[in-house]
Amino acid sequence: MRVIAGKYGSRPLKTIAGNQTRPTTDKVKEAMFNMLGHYFQGGICLDFYGGSGALAIEAVSRGMDQAVIVEKAYPAQEIIRRNIEMTKEPERFNLLRGHNRKQLSQYMVGKDQSFDLVFLDPPYAKEMIVDDIIWLDQANYLNETCQILCETGIEVSLPQEIGNFKQEKLKKYGQTLVWIFERK
Repeated sequence: MRVIAGKYGSRPLKTIAGNQTRPTTDKVKEAMFNMLGHYFQGGICLDFYGGSGALAIEAVSRGMDQAVIVEKAYPAQEIIRRNIEMTKEPERFNLLRGHNRKQLSQYMVGKDQSFDLVFLDPPYAKEMIVDDIIWLDQANYLNETCQILCETGIEVSLPQEIGNFKQEKLKKYGQTLVWIFERK
């Protein structure tokens, strides 16, 4: 696995051996960013289920100013930490360790910021995308132009509208579905 494009392009990324995480393949990751528009003009992204941190690192590589990555599993946290070190710009990343909602709530206290891009790529067995989008929006963590990119298995069916967000794009890549939601 590697960073596909941008400032960190072609740099290798570490992943966890075994089935604790489900890393997004380079092919699917490239397709995801093509759906989003390739590159960004700044902003802050949130990777709510960090895994290896690859999606957030790719987003910063392609022009996001900063990324917040939340991860509960200790082995994944260590992989993310090592992948952030690889960028040689650790100040552009914030790794929150623990339960995603609790850690993000604590992190956001006193911060006057919201997210421009959110990645929701939960473990397939713990599918909570609808609840996550509603929670993030009700907490006022998503700005008016926020895009939410969700990765699911093909057996998952998300509604066309979730709270204040509507589905803008949906693509199938093998056994993976990629969804993009934007504010109505």
